[in-house]
Amino acid sequence: VWDCTSGRQVQKVSCFHSTVKCLTVLQSLDVWLSGGSDLCVWNRKLDLLCKTSHLTDAGISALLELPKNCVAAAVGKELIIFRLSASNNGSEGWNVLEVKRLVDHQDNILSLVSVNDLTFATGSHIGELIVWDALDWTKLASECSFWDSSAHPDVQPEIKLSQSPNETSVQHLTSDEECVFAAVGKGIYVYNLQMKRVIACQRTAHDSSVLHIEKLPNRWSLTQSSLTKESLHSNIPLPRSPRLFSPLGFFNMWGFGRANKQANQAAKKMQENTPMYFLELVGDLIGHSSAVQMFLYFGELGLATCSADHLIILWKDGDRESSLRSLTLFQKLAQNGDLQLKL
Repeated sequence: VWDCTSGRQVQKVSCFHSTVKCLTVLQSLDVWLSGGSDLCVWNRKLDLLCKTSHLTDAGISALLELPKNCVAAAVGKELIIFRLSASNNGSEGWNVLEVKRLVDHQDNILSLVSVNDLTFATGSHIGELIVWDALDWTKLASECSFWDSSAHPDVQPEIKLSQSPNETSVQHLTSDEECVFAAVGKGIYVYNLQMKRVIACQRTAHDSSVLHIEKLPNRWSLTQSSLTKESLHSNIPLPRSPRLFSPLGFFNMWGFGRANKQANQAAKKMQENTPMYFLELVGDLIGHSSAVQMFLYFGELGLATCSADHLIILWKDGDRESSLRSLTLFQKLAQNGDLQLKL
C-alpha cells in the first residue's frame, strides 16, 4: 500500500501462497480483492476477511465487479462468479461463495471489461469476444471472426501461409457503453452492442501485438504496442509507439443486394440507421525504444506511458500547450504595454 502524495510505502502484505495476478476494489463494500490461486477479501487495514479454497495452479488472471455484491474471476477458460456476503454473527467476517461457472470460452480468458451496470464482456486467447448479462450471467452475444477477412469485406485480406495464435488473441478490451473496442492481434476492432457486429476495424494497426487500448473523448481510441495514430490505407511500417485513431466519417448502409423483406425487415432498418465508421491514424507518439506495455490517460493533463525499455514518459497535448503559450505571451505583452489593440 502506497501513499500517493509522498510516494512512500505505507504497509506491505506478504502472506500470499501464490503469485498475485490481479487486484480490484469494491467501493460499495469497502473491501478489496486479490486474485491468484485463491480469491482473497481484505479490508482497509489489510486484514484478511476470507478467501476461497485453492482454485487452480494457473489461478485468477482478471477480476471484475458485478452487481449484487458479485465478482467475475477469469480462471483459464472458465469465468467463475463469486458472491460476497457479510457473516451472520455480527462480526467483521465475510463469506465468499462460488455461485456459477461459465464455460463458453474455448481458450484462456485474457480480458474483462464492464460495459454498463447490466452488461460486461470478455475476450479470449483465440479471438473470442462474448457479451454477458451482468445480473443472470447469460450470454447475450458473441463474435469470433475478427481475423476472418470474409466477415469484414471492407478490409483488404492479407495473404499468409500460416497464422500465429497471437494474431487472433483478444489482448485487451474497453467500452463506451455503446461499443466494445477490442485489441485483437495487431489490429483494433469496434463491436457495436446494439447491432451485435463489428462496425469498424484496422487489422494492422501496429507492427506487433496491441497490448492496451483505451477510449478517449470524441470517439478517439488510443492503442499501444507502441502509442500511435494511423491511416486506414497506410502500408508504411510503423514505429513502436502509442497510436491514436479517430473516426474518418461514416456512411449509412443503404440496400446493397436484395434483402428478404419478410425475414429481414427489422434488421435492414437497423442497418440503415447505423453508421459504419472508419479508423484513421492521426499520429504516433515516438519516444520509447521498446514495446509500450500500458498507458494512463489524464484528460487535459496528458497521458503517461510505460515501456519494456524501463522508461515512463509523460506526454502533453501539443496543440493545447501551444495555444496556452500563445495566450500567456499575449497576456505578458498586454501587461507591458507592448500590445496595442486597434479598433
